[in-house]
Amino acid sequence: QVQLVESGGGSVQPGGSLRLSCAASGRTFSIYKMGWFRQASGKEREFVAAIHRTYGSTYYADSVKGRFTISRDDAQNTVYLQMNSLKPEDTAHYYCAATDSGGYYRPVDYNYWGQGTQVTVSS
Repeated sequence: QVQLVESGGGSVQPGGSLRLSCAASGRTFSIYKMGWFRQASGKEREFVAAIHRTYGSTYYADSVKGRFTISRDDAQNTVYLQMNSLKPEDTAHYYCAATDSGGYYRPVDYNYWGQGTQVTVSS
């Protein structure tokens, strides 16, 4: 069992920045990859970014590439999402996810989910 807790959400103006954090606990040794998804009101949950926990390989949705950066801490227990140049279309509830199996881009590829944190970008 893995527990994930997100933090760092909030409201910012367009062009601003936020950094989301996701702290993992429990059977963290079993986690292969960690990622971020988001779900805007009335829309389906979509992939944002992912990182291989040990190798450090990163993957991004085209919509955030060049603006968002996913990273991990040295202990590999926390994953971050640095969000720069935020746009109103980035407004969504952001979820941290982890998996002990393969896959990167689909919600079904992930076994564990946090409660999420709201990000709102508006003027």
